[in-house]
Amino acid sequence: MSFSTWLAFFAASWAISFSPGPGAISALASGLKYGFRRGYWTTIGLICGIMCQVLVVGIGLGALLAASELGFSIVKWLGVAYLIYLGCKQFRTDASPVAVEAKSLETFKIRELIARGWLVNITNPKGTVFLLAVVPQFLNLSASLTPQYLIIGATLCFTDLVAMGFYTALASKVLKLLRNPRHVRWLNRAFGTLFILAGTVLATFSHHK
Repeated sequence: MSFSTWLAFFAASWAISFSPGPGAISALASGLKYGFRRGYWTTIGLICGIMCQVLVVGIGLGALLAASELGFSIVKWLGVAYLIYLGCKQFRTDASPVAVEAKSLETFKIRELIARGWLVNITNPKGTVFLLAVVPQFLNLSASLTPQYLIIGATLCFTDLVAMGFYTALASKVLKLLRNPRHVRWLNRAFGTLFILAGTVLATFSHHK
């Protein structure tokens, strides 16, 4: 991969990372609930999901998944179910987003936020199909593919770390401005609705699209 090709992919990665989707909603919801410092752990999980997606595409399983109606449907409906579950959970969350800040570190489960972010990305087959459609345009097929996939994965991880960090920080700033529990409750419901809508949109997605 030449430097000019990488620059083109780097520019495309920013658009990919900042585009609204389940990952952005998850980062916003975590920022609202936990603040930036702790909510950012969800982004680490999202990055792990991206790395898994790139690995799946890189070793050829992505093409197999996109070609298999059954495999694609299994992953898709797992993603739909998980997004709707997150939406319902967000809907029922308490109206005091700063409550976690008062808890001890022992009661704050980082692994749960990482797992949440990872599941959001790994159960979204749209990511695999998207990578299959976009990544080959930037590959030099006459050179070794492994280092190129490593560069692509690292680039996507970097831009997503920044983009999801922005969303988390944005929500955490909103959190600090909210003092009325009623407003917080409605914001939680708004994020819950967005999760459910994201799941609904994913349900309509086909690997033929």
